[in-house]
Amino acid sequence: MNRQGIFLLVIIFAFLLIAAVCFTVFTCSDKEKPSVQTEEETEEAAQEEEETQEAQTTESGIYESRQVSRPSSMSGLNRIRGRVNTSEINPINYENPDLDVLRQMEVDQYIISFFAGEQFYKKADYDKALAEYTASINNYSEFLEAYISRGNTWMKKREYSRAIDDYSRAIRLNGEKAEVYNYRGYARSERGETSLAIEDFSRAISLNRNYTDAFINRSYEHYQNGNYDRAIEDCDRIIAMEPANAMIWNRRGSAWYRKEDDDKAIRDFSEAIRLRSNYATAWRNRGNAWLSKGETEKAQADFAEASRLERR
Repeated sequence: MNRQGIFLLVIIFAFLLIAAVCFTVFTCSDKEKPSVQTEEETEEAAQEEEETQEAQTTESGIYESRQVSRPSSMSGLNRIRGRVNTSEINPINYENPDLDVLRQMEVDQYIISFFAGEQFYKKADYDKALAEYTASINNYSEFLEAYISRGNTWMKKREYSRAIDDYSRAIRLNGEKAEVYNYRGYARSERGETSLAIEDFSRAISLNRNYTDAFINRSYEHYQNGNYDRAIEDCDRIIAMEPANAMIWNRRGSAWYRKEDDDKAIRDFSEAIRLRSNYATAWRNRGNAWLSKGETEKAQADFAEASRLERR
């Protein structure tokens, strides 16, 4: 092949490469964010973390851990089982392109800044990630993914008002992404805006009727707001989708306990324990339900087991 032919092939290859990069960026908005956790985290680690979360208690002594959501990747367990911990939130798992190569190819600067932000985010360098996402937005003010990723970064820094602003701007650009409503609902929950949080979780569910994360989040808000019947309804739906979710059995048992139905509460706490024998919170909750029924010996045995697990 002569030099002219080789040069033509090089130009064609470069054009195809640029097209592929652009396609990746502009189609990634259809993917959900991996949930409220890094891929390296295991379910066992998530369970251990659950036991260290601050629990919500009342005068009756029942425990309901402050775990609501995992902004989602709705596949596999690249998602924490029902907690509102910001370690769940991760950017879309783009391949890591060589930024120098992109510059040499004269790819638009907003794309380069966005990928740079993703790389800093994955390294937990959130200040630099914020700077890059902001630069991306400044170069292209309608870049949906940059707003979502910047919102997630604000969440990592517990800057919930700023996260809400970015999620709201993302929703104005595309109001059909269920996970963004779920993220914003979580941020509103952290600000104590229960009614607005429920609205966002409900909107997420209306867009995706099988969105487990949003059901988990909403069930928590209903429970905390004293709407135990609605909390139970959401837990019913979650259990139908995730029957091995011990935390949700504990949550539904807690709601039954609040409704003074000790038998149903004990049934649900027992199932949570069967699914996860080291679930100290469920052991203690069942002890409270036994005590409410006057079953002192059973209550003492459950309390003793809860204390043993908590000391480990």
